[in-house]
Amino acid sequence: MAPSARASYEKGHFEVAMIYSGFEIKSFEMGKGQWHARIQRVDQRPVVIDGMPFPMLDIGFAWSDPDAAIDDAKRIIDRFPQRYGMTMPSA
Repeated sequence: MAPSARASYEKGHFEVAMIYSGFEIKSFEMGKGQWHARIQRVDQRPVVIDGMPFPMLDIGFAWSDPDAAIDDAKRIIDRFPQRYGMTMPSA
């Protein structure tokens, strides 16, 4: 499990969450062994991509474990400033 991540189990769903670069990343299982990630700014402001605001973003890959889903979400967050000229939230 990623450092400083927290895990929870509720209503049959396992979830791993952490804060990274001003974003909360939640990795969750959407089927047996199919892990996805959801990201949201910790300041609750929307992520704006090409002028469109998104309150949260689902990372739509089915990874084999929660750490892989979180690592992919981190790579996407790291590309936001270069790709979209986004000002990153303060952590």
